[in-house]
Amino acid sequence: MLSVEEYLGRVLALASLLPAEATPVGEGRGRVLTEDLTARVAVPPFDNSAMDGFAVRAADATPGAVLSVVGDIPAGATSTPTVGPGEAARIMTGAPMPPGADAVVPVEATDQPMGAAPLPDRVVVSEAAVPGRHVRRAGEDVRAGDTVLPSGTVWGAEAASAAASIGFGSVPLRRRPRVAVLSTGSELAPAGEPLGFGQIPDSNSILLAGLVERFGGRVVLRRSVPDDGAQFARVLDEASAAADVVVTSGGVSVGAFEVVRQVVEGEIEFVKVAMQPGKPQACGALRDRDGRPVAFLGLPGNPVSVFVSAWAYLRPLLAAFQGLPTLWPSTQLPVAEGWHSPPGRRQYTPVRIVDGAVQPSHRLGSGSHLVASLHLADGLAVVPELVEAVSPGDVVAVHGLT
Repeated sequence: MLSVEEYLGRVLALASLLPAEATPVGEGRGRVLTEDLTARVAVPPFDNSAMDGFAVRAADATPGAVLSVVGDIPAGATSTPTVGPGEAARIMTGAPMPPGADAVVPVEATDQPMGAAPLPDRVVVSEAAVPGRHVRRAGEDVRAGDTVLPSGTVWGAEAASAAASIGFGSVPLRRRPRVAVLSTGSELAPAGEPLGFGQIPDSNSILLAGLVERFGGRVVLRRSVPDDGAQFARVLDEASAAADVVVTSGGVSVGAFEVVRQVVEGEIEFVKVAMQPGKPQACGALRDRDGRPVAFLGLPGNPVSVFVSAWAYLRPLLAAFQGLPTLWPSTQLPVAEGWHSPPGRRQYTPVRIVDGAVQPSHRLGSGSHLVASLHLADGLAVVPELVEAVSPGDVVAVHGLT
């Protein structure tokens, strides 16, 4: 039986960095920048006013000075008047400084009213101006040519804003992994359809597809396949042609109708992992019709096993494809209600966090079939292999689910 770490190492070995694609600067949240971005323009690109007020020559703007107003300079102005001796120009925040002016006197330090008003002929200054005061110089924030966003930056609103400000309309971001999701079992019926005898709704493919999106992947195919080897082989061929990763649920154990094992055994490694739930697992590399390698993950069929396995193995695999950290952060929290754990296997128990302490999200604990309680879980509590029970007051590691 493999340890969780040993199996995770085999899973991560399937990943290779995906290529970048030009992406509009305002899109691609959570994806990874693949090149350094250097400023194409300075920020700000020109000297501009930091205040609403009057652009002046500091030597002229002494307390009580009366200056002639030669024009208005709104933000976005494409031309400006020249400010000569004894003159001023009304200016808005962000507007370019006019030739001749070297300071801004805020409107509050003049005899003019705040807000919208007709352009005056003259303005009386009530405080002395200082050269450079209330002026933002070109390149004060960023100089042209400066590296602003290094390769490896995880894209978000702040990075997008910075990129736009230094002249980029699109950026090279690593593309999202394409994932095919296949749930197996002749007992599965489409969600919402009437159930025949022995049937259950196909919730696994819906669960996995949602987790793929949460983990930064893109679902390119989602299909439920009965326990028919020929049909599964056809769908698997279609999935491999479309995806970077194929993930299946069910069919990986040792029963008589394990369709995944029947079709891909020999290409894919089937193992037992010392964890609960999620003991039977499968991973390896398939080849599509052109010989391109396609990562394959075969998860157990029970819903909680699917959930735990996806967080433990699919999440880091998709992160590795994108060049993102694969570490699964955890925090130490006290136990409010105790539970038992199987000896020799690492247990992952869905838990709720109530008043800073954890308790199982379902009264029956971590049973692999208890799907209806998953939406209540705030995290997965980890019970080590040599611990057979946790009691109130014990401290456990809890992985978050975000």
